[in-house]
Amino acid sequence: MNAFAALLTALERARSTGRKLELLTAYFKTAPAGDAAWALHLLTGRRPQRIASGPELRRWLGEATGLSEAVLEATYAHVGDLAETLALVLPPPPAGTIAPATSLQALLEETLAPLRGASAETRKHALLALWKAYPQGPRLWLNKLITGGLRVGVGEGLTLRALGQAFGLDPAVLQHRWMSPQTPSAEAFVALVDPENATLNWAAPYPFCLAQPLRDGALPPHPSTAVLAEWKWDGVRCQLVRREGKTALWSRGRERLEDRFPELAAAAEGLPEGTVLDGELLAWAGDGPGPFVELSRRLQRKRVTAALQRAVPVRFMAYDLLELGGEDLRPQPLTQRRQRLEALLSPTPAPALMLSPQLDNRSWESLAALRADARSQAAEGLMLKHEGSTYESGRRHQSWWKWKLDPETVDAILLYAQPGHGRRANLYTDFTFAVWDQGSLVPLAKAYSGLDEATLERLDHWIRRHTKERFGPVRSVTPALVFELAFDSAHPAPRRKAGMALRFPRIHRWREDLSIEDADELETLKARLLPHG
Repeated sequence: MNAFAALLTALERARSTGRKLELLTAYFKTAPAGDAAWALHLLTGRRPQRIASGPELRRWLGEATGLSEAVLEATYAHVGDLAETLALVLPPPPAGTIAPATSLQALLEETLAPLRGASAETRKHALLALWKAYPQGPRLWLNKLITGGLRVGVGEGLTLRALGQAFGLDPAVLQHRWMSPQTPSAEAFVALVDPENATLNWAAPYPFCLAQPLRDGALPPHPSTAVLAEWKWDGVRCQLVRREGKTALWSRGRERLEDRFPELAAAAEGLPEGTVLDGELLAWAGDGPGPFVELSRRLQRKRVTAALQRAVPVRFMAYDLLELGGEDLRPQPLTQRRQRLEALLSPTPAPALMLSPQLDNRSWESLAALRADARSQAAEGLMLKHEGSTYESGRRHQSWWKWKLDPETVDAILLYAQPGHGRRANLYTDFTFAVWDQGSLVPLAKAYSGLDEATLERLDHWIRRHTKERFGPVRSVTPALVFELAFDSAHPAPRRKAGMALRFPRIHRWREDLSIEDADELETLKARLLPHG
């Protein structure tokens, strides 16, 4: 644990990606396999399971320090991170305290894991003992593990890159091995970094090939006829894997989904052995894709009923073939992969498996016209892929592009604000916006991104001077400011006060040129944005 805590401290202080890469590489070269396995798990975004809830920790903190609930709540609101609050407020350890020589693996598996099923009293006494045993620095990272809030500014890509450097592994090979989740263990880590290990879990997907966004009117540096075009669907990017007589459905977030979509698992039974399809999981309504909000009804369930399957049918819209008959097709040009995909799915083995259609690519003008009509197809824009492109990991290549529609916008009024987290804990950065509904304001959307730091500080100052009411960390403010919100689409939402929901709302600009009387009307928005107004 001490070496891992030192790594985290150094990563937090590092300002360059190169320095973070050096630190991670050095750690993986020297860490025991069990510790390295857990470090890899945590640094790639897998959160440790919480030992106790926030209210429990704050209550035990009060008992340990004698501080009132009001003082602790104010401190937490100011700091913005529970682990840091615990580290700051707890009494300092006795002078000369040396952190136990417990390994990261032993701490997580032998000390913390058994506490998750223990009584509140047992957990309290165990945590109080741990806090006393660790000096101030390592205690912070111990608290991060206890609260499940470990974030140190490194992601999966950088961590795997460092691991590859530490063991001399091809990044593509390592990425592919890592795609199949596994419980952290010394054995699993040794197999992961073994250059001679060619064994993969039957269900392992391939690293996803990602597209570059087209911005500011730029187009790919190719003739339109050298680019394959298709709709950019508004669903969940997935890989459908059929091997060893079994089926796995993987999201980009490395989550297994086949139990939530058994009709796709059944449809995949008609595919040849050793087949991997890349495509989009879509809700289906009649003859075309349905809104994402419908698909989310299925995604939120671990298992689905027959009634829900009937209410929200789905389709897998395939647009690439990565493996066939156990052969890795990724090095082949896209045109060849597409031809083999068409032969595989024509005729379609099952209605749930569909071939994503190719679009007219005679000219950039014809593609621009199709893009402008994307919303009528329940699409977000166009995907453009060079005909000779191979299927590469990540977004490092320059052969796939996404040409999304310009976002929809709405002028809305700031109604509520609350503080952010981490380094933004002292600023009001999370906002609720409203529109007019027959002379009253009705909340429409929450947004927290889109403003630069200088604007956030200016807005924070205004919020503090124009607060009407407080509800815990939330402030109700005087309706006076108008903001233009950008969003991708709108959908009916009967349970919301406005009766509609915005997809991916973000702040586009502060409309200081508008008064609140100029903000949008709800009925006008519904007529403009919803299918039946």
